[in-house]
Amino acid sequence: MSWKETRVMDEKIKMISNWLSGEYSITELSRIHEISRKTLYKWIERYEADQETGLQERSRKPFEMPRATSPELVADILAAKSRHEHWGSRKLLAWLARHQPEKRWPAASTTSEILKRHGMVHARRKRHHTPPYSHPFFKSNRPNEVWCADYKGQFRLGEGKLCYPLTLSDSHSRFLLGCWGLYHPAYLPTRYCFERAFREYGLPGAIRTDNGTPFASVGLGGLSSLAVWFVKLGIYPERIEKGHPEQNGRHERMHRTLKAEAISPPRKNIREQQKAFDRFRTAYNHERPHEALGQKPPVSVYQHSAREYPARLPDIEYPQNFRIRQVKQGGSFKWQNHELYLSGALAGELVGMKEIGNGIWQIYFSFYPLGILDERTLLIRSC
Repeated sequence: MSWKETRVMDEKIKMISNWLSGEYSITELSRIHEISRKTLYKWIERYEADQETGLQERSRKPFEMPRATSPELVADILAAKSRHEHWGSRKLLAWLARHQPEKRWPAASTTSEILKRHGMVHARRKRHHTPPYSHPFFKSNRPNEVWCADYKGQFRLGEGKLCYPLTLSDSHSRFLLGCWGLYHPAYLPTRYCFERAFREYGLPGAIRTDNGTPFASVGLGGLSSLAVWFVKLGIYPERIEKGHPEQNGRHERMHRTLKAEAISPPRKNIREQQKAFDRFRTAYNHERPHEALGQKPPVSVYQHSAREYPARLPDIEYPQNFRIRQVKQGGSFKWQNHELYLSGALAGELVGMKEIGNGIWQIYFSFYPLGILDERTLLIRSC
C-alpha cells in the first residue's frame, strides 16, 4: 500500500512491526513499503534510539541561523521606529545608516518583517476599485445614440455650501440636455434629473460616464443602482477608462465653457446658480455656433429620440437556453448549493447564465455581460 493512501504514522508502525518480526530483509521491506533503503534505516535508527517518540516527524528548522539579524540591530530598528512611527523600512534604514554607519544593517524587506513581527506595522486597508470597462463604445453618428453625463467638479457657493453640477449632453449634436446644480452626487437626486431628461427627450442607446459615484460601483461589472436602472430601460451604460477624460472629450470641452460662462464667479445660492445654468444652456443650445457642426448651434442638429420613456419598467427576459437566478438582498445568488456574491446593486433582480464552455458560464443582467463563472472553482471574474 502506497504511503500516499494511508496515514503516515500507521505506515511507520506497520513497517517497524514487520522489521521486528524478523521475517523480512531490508530489501524486502523497502519494496513492500515503497521507500528507499536509506529512509528505512533512518526510521529504524530513530526507533532504536527512542521507542516512544522516535517515529514522530522532526522539525526541519535549523538549530542555528548564522545570517539572522542580531538582537542589538533589532533593538536599534525598533527604537528608531518608535521615534519615527510614520516612517517605512527604507527611511528607517537610511536614517540608521547615516547615524550609525559602522553597523551592517539588514535589507529593507528584512526590516519590514522585523517590524511586522513586533506589531509595529499596521496593514493598509484594502481599497476596492471599480472593475475596468472592456466593451467597445457605441458610435455616435446620429442624435441619441450616445449621451454623455458627468459631475463637473464641485465648487462652493456664496452662502458656503457646495454645488455639484450634473451635466447631460448628446454626443453627436452636442445638445446640452440638462445642467442641474445639486448639493450632493447621490443616487436619488441624480436619477430624478435623468428622469426629467428621459421624459422630455426620450431614451438614448447608451450613456457614457466616468467611474465615479453614482454612475459606477466596485461590484461585478461595475454596475451601480443607477446603471442597473439604465439597463432595465434598455440603455447601455458605458464607462471611460480611469484617468482618460479624453474618451468623453466633447463633454469635457463643454465643461470648460460652462465654467467660464456660468460658474466663474459662483452665485450666492443654489437657486441663483441654477438660473445661471439655465441661461447658459439656452445660449449653448440655440445661439452658440459649434465648429464641429459647421458653425451651427446644436438645436439645428438634435432630434427627439424615437424611444419614449415607459410608464413602467419592462420585465427582463432571457433566452430559453439560459439558466435564471434571482439575486438575494445581500447581493449573492445560489449556484450548486453555494452562495456566490455578485453585486449589492442587483439585489432582487434576475440574472441569466449561459454556458460557453465545459463548466464555464457567462453571467448576464439583461443584455449586459457581468462576468464569467467557473463552476469548478466557483470563482467569478469580470469579462
